[in-house]
Amino acid sequence: MSVGNSTQAVNFDRKDLTLVLGENIDLGGDDTGARNGTGKTTIINALSYSLYGTALTNIRKDNLVNKTNAKGMLVTVDFEVGGVDYRIERGRKPNVLKFYIGEQEQEAKDDNSQGDSRETQAEIERLLSMSHDMFKHIVALNTYTEPFLALKPNDQRTIIEQLLGITLLSEKAETLKEQSKATKDAIQQEEFTIKAVQDANKRIEEQIENLQRRQMLWLTKHRDDTTKLQLELDDLLKLDIDAEIAAHKELSVYNQKSKDLADLDKAIARSEQDLSREVKGIANLTGDIATLREHKCNTCGQDLHDNKHEELLAVKESKLKDAETQQGVHAGDLEALVAAKLELGELGHQPKVYYDKEELAIHHRSTVASLQTQLTNKIAETDPYTEQIEEMKTTALAEINYTNMNEFVRVKEHQEFLYKLLTNKDSYIRKRIIDQNLSYLNARLSQYLDRIGLPHTVVFMNDLSVNITELGRELDFDNLSRGERNRLILSLSWAFRDVWESLYQPINLLFIDELVDSGMDASGVENAMAILKKMSREAHKSIWLVSHRDELGGRVNNILTVVKENGFTTYNTDVDIS
Repeated sequence: MSVGNSTQAVNFDRKDLTLVLGENIDLGGDDTGARNGTGKTTIINALSYSLYGTALTNIRKDNLVNKTNAKGMLVTVDFEVGGVDYRIERGRKPNVLKFYIGEQEQEAKDDNSQGDSRETQAEIERLLSMSHDMFKHIVALNTYTEPFLALKPNDQRTIIEQLLGITLLSEKAETLKEQSKATKDAIQQEEFTIKAVQDANKRIEEQIENLQRRQMLWLTKHRDDTTKLQLELDDLLKLDIDAEIAAHKELSVYNQKSKDLADLDKAIARSEQDLSREVKGIANLTGDIATLREHKCNTCGQDLHDNKHEELLAVKESKLKDAETQQGVHAGDLEALVAAKLELGELGHQPKVYYDKEELAIHHRSTVASLQTQLTNKIAETDPYTEQIEEMKTTALAEINYTNMNEFVRVKEHQEFLYKLLTNKDSYIRKRIIDQNLSYLNARLSQYLDRIGLPHTVVFMNDLSVNITELGRELDFDNLSRGERNRLILSLSWAFRDVWESLYQPINLLFIDELVDSGMDASGVENAMAILKKMSREAHKSIWLVSHRDELGGRVNNILTVVKENGFTTYNTDVDIS
């Protein structure tokens, strides 16, 4: 709001009473004397915003940002709970929310893009153990908060139940309700389990019968397959396969010898033909040469006495020489072929075989080996159903156990009984808690009313209603004057605070914003100041009293002056608090 020209820090960790006064300075630097709008309540709004994400009153979050800067608002609060240090950083424009435990920032589980993490805020409020409404009634008292006794009965009941610990019972009841639901689900699941076991048992015998039928089929097929393989093997073993393969090898030798003899006969015949042809040629050439030597033409018989005669004679003699040479070659070849044939000897008898080809005989041997292996494996096969049938007969039928069901039912009945104790208005537990804490609340309230000087009697009843009387007359809250109401508001807040600290945890901080100023006479102010000073001195509370009464400055040791100058607020103090 009015803060924004620089970072302002206030240390609330004190054990005394601090008076917060305002001072407005105009643009010329003169004190205008005005005390309103300086930014005193901003301190409390900043604390409320940092803890709960909202101001004490219905101020839109963006209107909390300084109008001049229009951005960059960041509120940081450092506090301690149970010996553990915490820090919250919350701001607008840009929106941010950071929560630290010690030095470790806690990661937000949900969307933090708007600076408003529901999970983080819920964790903060669990840590503080109080709602924002409770915060406004026991920590940050101000004239804008509707007094507790002016609230509707249902709203009063909500606050008083939280104060007296009844809300905790409701929270535990909700937890117990969830546990009871889980127990009912477990019972239902157990029912399903039992039903499933029963149905399974009914199917066991059918499954055993089915397996037995399959077993008979398997045994029949196993016997038939074994018999078939044995017959096939016996049929193949009738043939001496070793003798068959040996006969095929002899047949191969026989066929090769037969081929070789046939080839030799053909070669001998060709060689004899070649030799006979050369013999005839030699005879012809010999006759022609004899004729030519008589100077006769071997063709026509005429006389030859020229060079042609010599040429023809030379040619015939050359051919005769070649023919004689070829005759010797053919005669040698014929002799070698005849010798080879004699060396091969007689062909002999052709071996008899069963198969036309040796490959078929070899396949016969592998088939025999394969059938022997198949027969061995088939004989070695075990009945796959015997073990299953035996196991199902001995272990498949499950015994139905109702132990879990009985335990779940017992727990459910116990949870329902506890739930009634926690939620029923007539429950002795709720009555005991209310009676015990109401007694303490009424005692503390009576003491504060007496010390602040209010003659009225205010008592909380067992039904959580409030009874206000004066000299036997029953009154409503609105029957009281402004000053009387403020006395009652302060006394009730302090009594609430005492009950809260007795049930939950101590709170070292208290704000009172202008409540002492509103309609309080000098006696009321004096009594209120006395209570606050005693509270700060004996209970070691850090109390901050926001007021327009400058004369109260003489009653306190510490004064925080809120100075608004040129539209910006700064906090000045007589002692070092920041």
